[in-house]
Amino acid sequence: MRGRIAILAAVAAAAVALVLVLVLGGGTTSKHAAEEVGPQPVEPGVDIVSPRNGARQASHAVVVKVEVHNFQLSPAHFGGEPELGEGHLRFGLNRVPNCVDPAKLQRALKSPLGKGRLKGASQDFPEHSGPNGVLAERIHTAGSYSPATRPEIFYHDLQPGFYRLVINLAENNGATTPFHAVTNFQILPKPGHGPKPCAPGKVSSAKAAAAFD
Repeated sequence: MRGRIAILAAVAAAAVALVLVLVLGGGTTSKHAAEEVGPQPVEPGVDIVSPRNGARQASHAVVVKVEVHNFQLSPAHFGGEPELGEGHLRFGLNRVPNCVDPAKLQRALKSPLGKGRLKGASQDFPEHSGPNGVLAERIHTAGSYSPATRPEIFYHDLQPGFYRLVINLAENNGATTPFHAVTNFQILPKPGHGPKPCAPGKVSSAKAAAAFD
């Protein structure tokens, strides 16, 4: 009788131990599982080298340079079928409008589609983005963005004012990915040639640009 009781007690203890392992998990097993999974893959990304956010310059031209991470720029497959981890860049430069209605600015800031709703005039045409603008016309994206298969673009003949530049990583066929970067910069006017003061109640381009920082 005592032997049977001892056996039942041992079985019960083993069952309790098994339940604790299943509920709490074994440190050694979890460690081995983590080692088997290994490091998680790094997501693609794009960093802006120049112009830095908030840059101010007298020159009416700007060389935009970026660094692309974990994403292959593929000139040979431009316009082709999407391939994992490769594609090209979409540069979108817009001049921040001056003397903005405050209500319109607030709608832009609260837009669920992002802060780019208050875009202003696009600079993505051949007269401003050069060969990239020519390519944009060819694929019917002029006025929206300039495609690039190199991590740089040259904009020229820019008027004084504030500008907002958005760079997206895109698939071979031009479809955007979630990975992007944004910078704002200013082209300074000649001394004594600044913009006319805004009418009362309107927001200047400087304040509008600052609202999106």
